[in-house]
Amino acid sequence: MSGNSFGKLFSVTTFGESHGPAIGCVIDGCPPGMALSEADIQPELDRRKPGTSRHVTQRQEADRVQILSGVYQGVTTGTPIALLIQNEDQRSKDYGNITETFRPGHADYTYWHKYGVRDPRGGGRSSARLTAPIVGAGAVAKKWLREQHGTEFFGCMRQLGDIVVPFQSFEHVHANPFFAATADAQLLARMEAAMDELRRAGDSIGARIDVVARGVPVGWGQPIYDKLDADIAYAMMGINAVKGVEIGAGFASVAQKGSEHGDELTPEGFVGNNAGGVLGGISTGQDVTVSIAIKPTSSIRTPRRSIDKDGNPVMVETFGRHDPCVGIRATPIAEAMLALVLIDHALMHRAQCGDVKVGTPKLG
Repeated sequence: MSGNSFGKLFSVTTFGESHGPAIGCVIDGCPPGMALSEADIQPELDRRKPGTSRHVTQRQEADRVQILSGVYQGVTTGTPIALLIQNEDQRSKDYGNITETFRPGHADYTYWHKYGVRDPRGGGRSSARLTAPIVGAGAVAKKWLREQHGTEFFGCMRQLGDIVVPFQSFEHVHANPFFAATADAQLLARMEAAMDELRRAGDSIGARIDVVARGVPVGWGQPIYDKLDADIAYAMMGINAVKGVEIGAGFASVAQKGSEHGDELTPEGFVGNNAGGVLGGISTGQDVTVSIAIKPTSSIRTPRRSIDKDGNPVMVETFGRHDPCVGIRATPIAEAMLALVLIDHALMHRAQCGDVKVGTPKLG
């Protein structure tokens, strides 16, 4: 299997399976000289880890990260950084009934046909468990971007199934289990009730997540095949269960007129940000704004029609511990992927342009 690495100058290769002894990643290309310890990474992993509320999988994983290489006396050396996370709470017997069948909507079917073998334990390599190393790598990228450029990342849930979540402030995100940017107690109670009913029914639901990068300098990205927004879309589609990506106004731009969509410029800056912080594949200096659509979890208890490896009709029920909505824990994952794209482009820009000065003012 190839395709386990992401990024050009800041490259991340993940390894492991959901029910293997451990998961992790190797980061190649992190600049030397940055102070780095497990304490810089662990808070991001704690945001993503399972078992944090009754609305997510009850698999109990500490997700304690170990830095195995690339750091000497607390400072990055420029050599590959290996991150390791032990798997501690596997229950592989829960998947005994699907070893010969395929879960509708899951990667089981395509993995089997492509490779002739698959690991059914918790989804193996296609499990959302493998987003943990990405969040770890993203924490490293976030720290470098914050220290070098003042870039900060924010994310929130904007829709849970058919429940739209109005945005109030990112300050509210850490005060509820949904990463919702709202303090509306009635709305949060409605979300809680919807998830409780969904769990009782043995079903699942999708979600929409918004993520923002603030403090991105103007000029990152390439105008043709390495466009910043194209790489962002590519990265976001690499997250498990993502089925749609919007940059800026996204699909809403279809109904906009050119007089509405094109962000006017004044001496004080851009009037709007329908472009999502990217024009012609290059960052504008505004916030980079991204929305992702996450499909319902495929592993559900509701009986569904499928076939076995011999093509015979069967009914499939998935047991084990699963997120009724994988979108609930997706916010730190989306932030991490955006950070990985931006650090890669920051390093490419530094290699190509250095400290080039232009005569026109940069607009905020």
